[in-house]
Amino acid sequence: MNVLLADALSESVVRSLESAGCTVSSQPSLKGDSLTEAMGQVNPHVLVVRSTKVTQADINAAKNLELIVRAGAGYDTIDIAAASSHGVFVANCPGKNACAVAELTVGLMLALDRSIPDNVMDARNGVWNKAKYGKAAGVKGRVFGVVGTGNIGQEVIKRVQAMDMPVVAWSRSLTPERAATLGVQFASTPEEVARQADVVSMHCAATTDTKELASVAFFDAMRPGAFFLNTTRGSVVDEDAMMKAVEEKGIRVGLDVFSNEPAVKSGDLDHPLASHPSVYLTHHIGASTQQAQEAIAEEAARVITTYVTAGEVPNCVNLATQTPATHQLTIRHVDKVGVLARVLNEISVANWNVQEMENVIFDHAKAACAYIRIDGAHSQKVLDRISALDDVLAVSIIEL
Repeated sequence: MNVLLADALSESVVRSLESAGCTVSSQPSLKGDSLTEAMGQVNPHVLVVRSTKVTQADINAAKNLELIVRAGAGYDTIDIAAASSHGVFVANCPGKNACAVAELTVGLMLALDRSIPDNVMDARNGVWNKAKYGKAAGVKGRVFGVVGTGNIGQEVIKRVQAMDMPVVAWSRSLTPERAATLGVQFASTPEEVARQADVVSMHCAATTDTKELASVAFFDAMRPGAFFLNTTRGSVVDEDAMMKAVEEKGIRVGLDVFSNEPAVKSGDLDHPLASHPSVYLTHHIGASTQQAQEAIAEEAARVITTYVTAGEVPNCVNLATQTPATHQLTIRHVDKVGVLARVLNEISVANWNVQEMENVIFDHAKAACAYIRIDGAHSQKVLDRISALDDVLAVSIIEL
């Protein structure tokens, strides 16, 4: 199986994949047209990316492509719709960078409280201003708000609780009972978190549902002088509303992600947020620790080797949670070659579309039972034809 690594990954990935019998092509500088060209030339079965965008053109170019692995948690840089329409699995590596992102989150909070970057810049420029920088409020006892309580959010919660900061949290999946287990106060909306917290941190995935979740109403609810942190994706924040809150309410901001981030690893940065005195901007480095990268590399290799050896895709993100199936056929049959082929032929003639199928074997392999979920109109004539097939023992159907 051919694997194309389109981003820089640990050498441990290459070793693991080669040990599993894969042929690995490592081309970490691929992006844009160069990635599309390489997809056509290498024609990989598996593509692995970190920050590189994967477009429909890239997917179209590789006729053998079966699996795309995002070596990280977020997968908004991959055209999921295009992959799904081509029958290409997409998998990620969730939770492996959680500690690294949580560490940066806490670092940004402390940097804002103690004005650490400004301290350093003044010192480097030969300026001594202890009077200015000796007025930090401190974070002990201040309320920390978490929006999103997945792997990263939970790691953040553990760290700020260790700093004696009470936590208020919201997530779509968070219940009052789960909040009590985490030792946090439950909030029913993101705005409620913003209203109660001295520091608010975003840790929700970038989806259509979370676009600009930190909205005008969210920033209107924030306390004057509070800190706002975002280490997830720029799309979850209404930056105009954020900057209005900065100017009008004295909110200070720590960002590892923002709109229109540079697509290159190094180069010029021309962004209004970068030079604003109330904004500390880092270079989208939340997951960029050696520990995190090794853990992600190991998980990416595990996903691929599991697929190669067992045909299963751990962490798959583009399988349907619910299919259009309208009925389930249950067919008990003799365990012989060709029985299910004849059944499926009748289903095809009836213009029923198979959505899901499972065939289980009884002890001694004399008989089996097939569960076939189909999208189609009920027809007793079709059921009678299937029942009349050789080696079909019984047929039943239920409406879903």
